[in-house]
Amino acid sequence: MRREFFGAAGDTLWNLNRLKSSTKTFTHYSVDIRDRAALDELFRARRFDLIVHCAAQPSHDKARDIPILDFEVNALGTINLLEATRQHCPEAVFVFLSTNKVYGDAPNEVPLVELPARWEYARPEDFHGISENCRIDRTLHLFLAHPKPPPDLVAQEYGRYFKMNVGIFRGGCLTGPSHSGVELHGFLSYLVKATVAGLKYSVFGYKGKQVRDNIHSHDVVRAIEAFAANPRPGEVYNMGGGRENSVSCSKPFPKSSS
Repeated sequence: MRREFFGAAGDTLWNLNRLKSSTKTFTHYSVDIRDRAALDELFRARRFDLIVHCAAQPSHDKARDIPILDFEVNALGTINLLEATRQHCPEAVFVFLSTNKVYGDAPNEVPLVELPARWEYARPEDFHGISENCRIDRTLHLFLAHPKPPPDLVAQEYGRYFKMNVGIFRGGCLTGPSHSGVELHGFLSYLVKATVAGLKYSVFGYKGKQVRDNIHSHDVVRAIEAFAANPRPGEVYNMGGGRENSVSCSKPFPKSSS
């Protein structure tokens, strides 16, 4: 549905075709995660040891235009996958790629200072950024029906209540060579595309000093493998590359600076 959400530039079918042609043991099933009956049929037919749930409508800006579809894909689709796992392979490891957007506006309550090229945390205790202890409720989530927290919480419940091996990875700016980045989602990929093609790149607000914590897809896969080897039911992890991989729209953060 990436093409439906973001147009031709955001389509990922090219990558699916690449996988089909370059791998020997990859099998593709075209199943809509909103279709509970189809998922149940698939899980009955196949035995899964590891489920990595990455299917989503990821753009909060786009969600304003399609709130019902957005909720169905993100919230309903997630519980459908979790329940199919519980019914047919409850011992499997289930990794849910959630998002740091679950925190909503709460991180903006942390005091900031304005530097020449970026914003910085004012207090020493915030040096390493927002932790998983930051609340995800009682805050603005960009629009009334924003469906990012519900699947995150449901995944935690399946892990903690049903004792399933569910891990929640709250991603921020994940990127890599196969990213179909567009303006509404995948800023680093889109920024490179815009630079190479000579396109106009628009910076929205915050004087161009907003900071993004980037992490490569290879490192995300390594984190998934580490969790699969030693799962902790219902645990939540922020996925980021750390300060040394953070950038503002002005320039990267100096490694030697604090």
